[in-house]
Amino acid sequence: MSADANIVRCPSCGTRNRLPVSASGHPRCASCKAPLPWLVAAGDGDFSAAIDTSMPVLVDLWAPWCGPCRMIAPAVEKAATDYAGKLKAIKVNVDQAPQIASRYDAWSIPTLLMLRDGKVVSRQVGAVPQGQLLDWVGREIDA
Repeated sequence: MSADANIVRCPSCGTRNRLPVSASGHPRCASCKAPLPWLVAAGDGDFSAAIDTSMPVLVDLWAPWCGPCRMIAPAVEKAATDYAGKLKAIKVNVDQAPQIASRYDAWSIPTLLMLRDGKVVSRQVGAVPQGQLLDWVGREIDA
């Protein structure tokens, strides 16, 4: 993910694509039409719109000062890439979105949530190895 959290590079052709926080359907590359990893940043103001999708949603509740949060960030990005077209990943900086952190009882970070139809179906608290995180995401998507 780039410095602008809503710009994603296409894994197939490298084109930079702007992704909306909310939209219907599944994002595709403007150039090659390949499915894009739908990885966006959201906060208190746009979170409800961001989770309004028919896809499973992986929410990463994190903070920039949190070492374990930085450790799992590449795994969250990999999950979004590996499950492009099947998963939406949303990064929420809890320092900038205290209402979302409170709503989901994120007393420890990183906290990862899997949502379906806006409801929490699974939760992972703390940093885990990339393989374990990807296995968790895969099980939740296949559920």
